[in-house]
Amino acid sequence: MDEPIPVIRDVDWGTAKLMPDVDRPRAWLLTVDGAPQSYVDLDEPTYLEFEYARRLAHVVDCAADEGEPIDVVHLGGGGLSLPRYTAATRPGSHQDVIEADRGLLALVTEHLPLADEAGIRVHGADARQWLESTPRDSADVLIADVFGGSRVPAHLTSVEYVREAERVLRPDGIYAANLADGAPFAFLRSQLANFSAVFEEIALIAEPGVLRGRRFGNTVLLASHEPLPTAALARRTAADVFPARVEHGPSLVRFIAAAADVVRDEDAVESPEPPGGAFSIG
Repeated sequence: MDEPIPVIRDVDWGTAKLMPDVDRPRAWLLTVDGAPQSYVDLDEPTYLEFEYARRLAHVVDCAADEGEPIDVVHLGGGGLSLPRYTAATRPGSHQDVIEADRGLLALVTEHLPLADEAGIRVHGADARQWLESTPRDSADVLIADVFGGSRVPAHLTSVEYVREAERVLRPDGIYAANLADGAPFAFLRSQLANFSAVFEEIALIAEPGVLRGRRFGNTVLLASHEPLPTAALARRTAADVFPARVEHGPSLVRFIAAAADVVRDEDAVESPEPPGGAFSIG
């Protein structure tokens, strides 16, 4: 059998590379302009290489009883790692994946094909425009992992965007977003303030070193109208290879306190540029 070889292609937002993992026969790392986007093992879809992806998977695991099908919207596609995970752990789920980079979507669906029975529909569209045309109360979980290169686009960082996400979620639905920031956390605090203005319950999952401002890194923001499964999430994230904490309640209120007012469309900006080398692998 021939050894897999890297695939390099110019896509809408940069240069994408699919690099085979020499230790796992049908596993691939996807990068765009050197920034890791996804890791996919076609033989083992429940294997998630990236810590932030495992934390989002914990949210999926805790969103309903084990194995129960759910309706999920994924804003941002990458290699479709989390949709594959959800299809494997919750058979019969209906999932929509919205990816604005159509060139990237074509690359992934060509080289990392989905099973016909996966129940995953992919859409080449802008995330916010797609949300605005989506029926109310149609998703149990909405996962946002949208990066233009290494930054979250500005139109996905405003309180108006939050209200669109809330409209699409069912009353007991859960919103989860992968965000990246570092001290003094102006961006992260602004996002928490936005979601606090719309949802009654919010939480944050992050490694202690990131929360203490020691380094730039990923955090997972959670929001819902109903109490979040923070105890179950805390147990799962504490047991990860790189343990994380689940912040909620008074400690998170204190963290948000330094934020300014909510961010509206006219003032929205991209998430901060990661420091050199924070995520890039060349």
